[in-house]
Amino acid sequence: MARSITNNRKALNTAIAWTIGLLIFFPILWTILTSFKTEAQAIADPPIFLFFDWTLENYAVVQERSNYTRFLMNSIIIAGGSTLLGVIIAVPAAWSMAFVPSNRTKDILLWMLSTKMLPAVGVLYPIYLIFIKMGLLDSRIGLTVILMLINLPIIVWMLYTYFREIPGEILEAARMDGASLRDEILYVLTPMAIPGIASTLLLNFILAWNEAFWTLNLTAAKAAPLTAFIASYSSPEGLFYAKLSAASTMAIAPILILGWFSQKQLVRGLTFGAVK
Repeated sequence: MARSITNNRKALNTAIAWTIGLLIFFPILWTILTSFKTEAQAIADPPIFLFFDWTLENYAVVQERSNYTRFLMNSIIIAGGSTLLGVIIAVPAAWSMAFVPSNRTKDILLWMLSTKMLPAVGVLYPIYLIFIKMGLLDSRIGLTVILMLINLPIIVWMLYTYFREIPGEILEAARMDGASLRDEILYVLTPMAIPGIASTLLLNFILAWNEAFWTLNLTAAKAAPLTAFIASYSSPEGLFYAKLSAASTMAIAPILILGWFSQKQLVRGLTFGAVK
């Protein structure tokens, strides 16, 4: 009887998990399907799900109209650069908060996290003026720095959480063996926290890749990433849903593939230290 109840619960949990997963994935699936429709089929009422004339015309038009490769390279450079720069800055900060805490450590962490609650539009004007003065407007360097700064609180919080799970006695033993602070962080702490650091890199790369507000307001053409590539298919004449869906599919495809192949590492890192 108990085994039957357990099996029923597992089946129910599995059904709920699949239902939630399908609900989350459905908008992505709909976007992909719409990218293969004509504009008339894309706005048909009632909507056409599977039975339509599949076409690659939208992808051909998108390729002819825009230099997809340039947008893709901008996204890779900006998202990758901001993530690496953020981790380089966050590792020493998280180390000091995890292993040399002060009475204000938790207050500092909460303050850092509270900055994520600030509406981005509230600081757009001063940052825009700073970028103009420093010549960073519509530049990869400028976007790399701003995306690093807005994601830095999350990076520090995640690394702090992972570092807290590492016994401090190991670092003390390294110091007694003559390890310098640099050696302690690079050769003792970092290898032990590789799962957590890897998941932090992946998550923040995804956040930087998907960032739209700052990329649309601080770029024009030269440093525009894929988020600007998608927005370019919204025009005063209206939305071209099929072409917009094709552009969106081309923009999300690299990050979907990355997430699919790195999901095991991501889950491992996010659960790092959860079981003692």
